[in-house]
Amino acid sequence: MSMLTPPGMGGKYRITGDKYPRMRRPRHRRRIVLAAGTAVVVLGAAGWGTLQLVDVFSGGSGDDTRTTAGRGADCKPAPKPTTAAVAALPKPAQITVNVYNATPRSGLAKTTADELKKRGFVIGKIGNAPAAYDKKVPGAGLLLGATGATKGAFPVLGTQLKGATAKTDTRATADVDLIIGTAFKALDPKATADAALVALNKPKPAPAAKC
Repeated sequence: MSMLTPPGMGGKYRITGDKYPRMRRPRHRRRIVLAAGTAVVVLGAAGWGTLQLVDVFSGGSGDDTRTTAGRGADCKPAPKPTTAAVAALPKPAQITVNVYNATPRSGLAKTTADELKKRGFVIGKIGNAPAAYDKKVPGAGLLLGATGATKGAFPVLGTQLKGATAKTDTRATADVDLIIGTAFKALDPKATADAALVALNKPKPAPAAKC
């Protein structure tokens, strides 16, 4: 009996020779280890992908907090509407209007002047248009005045007659002329003119702030 045979064992359990038998690790254990390692890799990749999706749909990761805060600090609120431009517009009672008729129809200058007076304007001269404009104003009317009237009297008086054009001359006075043209029918209805005047005097909202 070989010295390698444990005491009390013989027969088919007898070990002969002078070498220990080679012992192999069971193959199923190796498969379990490989499967566990693969599962860890797959779960890790899935977790990383999930974090990336969360980062995209949440608008950025925590590392972007400083950048976003910086942009917020640089974003200034929109300026409030100013009434400076509105305050510069005169009221109808501060505007003197000369009414001239450039059409073949008689009486238009007087009736138009009377209606403007009812609406609060100061009436100056009334009569036929000068030769330079008589029967030469094809539209509803022409507003004529000094250069300064373009940002004052013209917009206010223009609310009373839609479609009237404007032109400047070299006069030194603040009065303006309303020359009635051949397409004139009547001043705009008072309700329409009043609404246009209110809109003209309402400050326009400032554009929204851009960040």
